[in-house]
Amino acid sequence: MSYGPSLPDLYRRAAEYVHKILQGTNPADLPIEQPTKFELMVNLKTAKALGLNIPESFLLRADEVIE
Repeated sequence: MSYGPSLPDLYRRAAEYVHKILQGTNPADLPIEQPTKFELMVNLKTAKALGLNIPESFLLRADEVIE
């Protein structure tokens, strides 16, 4: 199971920073941002190997389920 920031979203936001810097903005003037989008992923194969039973309601909330 993993819960963390969305990597595609982080890459998009980094590209926005690069664009602003290439347009002439001083990097020191740019604010520090924290991730705003998070993803939940569940690996069912590993959960079964560990003998864990993941409720269906939890799996429905996951962004990605690895079978």
